[in-house]
Amino acid sequence: MRAIQHLRLALLALMLALAVLIRPSAVSAHEAAMGVLEFREVRPGAFVGRWSIEPSIGASRVDLRVPPHCFLRLPEMNCGAKGLVGPITITNLGSNMSVVLIKVIPIEGEPRSYTISTANPVVSVLGIGAPTLEVWLELARTYVNYGIDHILLGADHLLFVLGLIWIVGGGWRLVKTITAFTIGHSASLAAAAFGLIGVPERPLNACIALSIAFVGVEIVKQQRGEIGLTARYPWIVAFSFGLVHGIGFASALAGLGLERRLLPAALLFFNVGVEIGQLAFVLLVLALIWAHRRLDAVVPRWGEALPAYLIGSVSMFWFFGRLVRVFAVI
Repeated sequence: MRAIQHLRLALLALMLALAVLIRPSAVSAHEAAMGVLEFREVRPGAFVGRWSIEPSIGASRVDLRVPPHCFLRLPEMNCGAKGLVGPITITNLGSNMSVVLIKVIPIEGEPRSYTISTANPVVSVLGIGAPTLEVWLELARTYVNYGIDHILLGADHLLFVLGLIWIVGGGWRLVKTITAFTIGHSASLAAAAFGLIGVPERPLNACIALSIAFVGVEIVKQQRGEIGLTARYPWIVAFSFGLVHGIGFASALAGLGLERRLLPAALLFFNVGVEIGQLAFVLLVLALIWAHRRLDAVVPRWGEALPAYLIGSVSMFWFFGRLVRVFAVI
């Protein structure tokens, strides 16, 4: 039975490792030219739009779409009494300009900045002249979905959770461990989002990779019959590293340009999305455990250690890739 459990986690870890190794963006973001699109409100619901792009790049081929109720003919955009609220989409950026910074400057209130990339071509603008109810509904929809996407596309966070499941097993022990991890990353996410704590993003990402390597070492200890720190104090370890991962979650919110009055609700909805995605992943792993218990498979002795070394190897691959970026000049 134990061999079957090793087999299923080996396959799962292998799939995660392959998915990450063929996706270079897991180590670092693509460095490319940035375009800037500014929308300045000149009267309620009316904006003047202006591109600020290097002449060699140009914006003629870019496909820009604004909320359906807005009429756009650059440099003018009119959103009427409803205001600028809803999705802005930019596609066909090409290889010369893969990132666009959208600046929205209202007549009253704080300016906001949003980042669009080839990987994430849509952002939702919130709270500029829009009815309160519509703002909150759009806020909830946007940030719950964003939280789900962030956790399910964050292979480093998922790999850490996978390591916890490996060490802790199932039952209430797992529930308490995942809860401790949730409390940890929720607390640090809130503190970082409100500016109470701040850690440079690149060193932080390197530390997140090291947390996964730590779990890999703990798995090896467990396979050797030793009782590691995670096996002895799973809730303390999960909570402690949850604090680190939570600051990483906060970095995902850094460039979204929210007004401070909307930040608490956005934070709540984002965290709800993260928890939904995390719960879905845990349930998927538990479903695989249940399914593979019915298999009759024999795993060679060397295969039992494979998942731990895969987790360790992938995490160190991330760590050194991110460490290089910490000391990069550009």
